[in-house]
Amino acid sequence: MKGFIDDANYSVGLLDEGTNLGNVIDNYVYEHTLTGKNAFFVGDLGKIVKKHSQWQNIVAQIKPFYTVKCNSTPAVLEILAALGTGFACSSKTEMALVQELGVSPENIIYISPCKQVSQIKYAAKVGVNIMTCDNEVELKKIARNHPNAKVLLHIATEDNIGGEEGNMKFGTTLKNCRHLLECAKELDVQIIGVKFHVSSACKESQVYVHALSDARCVFDMAGEFGFTMNMLDIGGGFTGTEFQLEEVNHVISPLLDVYFPEGSGIKIISEPGSYYVSSAFTLAVNIIAKKVVENDKFSSGGKTGSDEPAFMYYMNDGVYGSFASKLSEDLNTIPEVHKKYKEDEPLFTSSLWGPSCDELDQIVESCLLPELNVGDWLIFDNMGADSFHEPSAFNDFQRPAIYYMMSYNDWYEMQDSGITSDTMMKNFFFVPSCIQLSQEDSFSTEA
Repeated sequence: MKGFIDDANYSVGLLDEGTNLGNVIDNYVYEHTLTGKNAFFVGDLGKIVKKHSQWQNIVAQIKPFYTVKCNSTPAVLEILAALGTGFACSSKTEMALVQELGVSPENIIYISPCKQVSQIKYAAKVGVNIMTCDNEVELKKIARNHPNAKVLLHIATEDNIGGEEGNMKFGTTLKNCRHLLECAKELDVQIIGVKFHVSSACKESQVYVHALSDARCVFDMAGEFGFTMNMLDIGGGFTGTEFQLEEVNHVISPLLDVYFPEGSGIKIISEPGSYYVSSAFTLAVNIIAKKVVENDKFSSGGKTGSDEPAFMYYMNDGVYGSFASKLSEDLNTIPEVHKKYKEDEPLFTSSLWGPSCDELDQIVESCLLPELNVGDWLIFDNMGADSFHEPSAFNDFQRPAIYYMMSYNDWYEMQDSGITSDTMMKNFFFVPSCIQLSQEDSFSTEA
């Protein structure tokens, strides 16, 4: 995923007390209704600051290395660099993006499971030494192209061995680790630790129990070969809720005390991605076309067989744009109608589609909505993860604008923690908000 180099000099609107995210969305819906009705994002950077505070309060013993491919917009990377996180990069482009912010190579890990030789050489050139590996072929590539590499053996966990069909799974078995350690010894590759990853889809936090036990076994095994192990990477999979983070910490904290106690010289890291950014971004899309269909055309949901009509709505963003993750996973957000409507207004079975007219470009299969018109707006929250890919050549998709905001309270909280715009955040241009809307304000969105 490419970073938005052309967006480097962005501005962040500081919101006065009494002005909120809803007011900001109202303002830009009005503006875009007048100027062309393009889809747009609003990013609340204060939510990223709050997520970091939450992380520090609950799992302070684990250093976060943010997964760059999740959202590589410059404001996100810059604010996380200022907060002191590390970065988990999957490509040369991502490594270059974070190094441009002044992040030291020691705070970058190269996590691609399938590395191009040219990108291994680039990592070696810029001093990014820590990388992951789960098979002999990758180990040999690393040995040939990165003499200073420090490798984390990526082991599989119970939730992804023989996982769901169609999902790419990575990580070697515990049984194969001895062979990889033997190969590393022969190839003179330095093994410094272990990585595992528990999917956010996994509902059993007990998976961490087995993963940490396996990791300890690999540490002991590596010691037999003379490797000095000093890093454990517990991967990502954090949903962003405080409850889930506390639940995971409740399981792993006593195990870390036993297997990797403080004072043992072992650094514990993790790779949160959507944890930081998902809730920070909201997407507004416009209805560009509409079809009335028979209710029984819907395969599931709704009032099948009803005499009432059902509607298909086409939006100006879809899976070849901001909803790209919908191709591989369920949508983690519920559409909200922007226009005001009466509580007793009838709801109709509806489906939502992107603009490509492709059968894969279905965003929501079935939901209940009031009847909408072309020109109306829908709001999707929790859209900060995996939504910022480069436009597809499939159609004439225009990348949505991104408007950043932060409350004065969040800005003061950042300053209190020692972060100022003239230290790490070189590209932040703060502008006082001129939005002075009340909750009663509304705008016409007629086509």
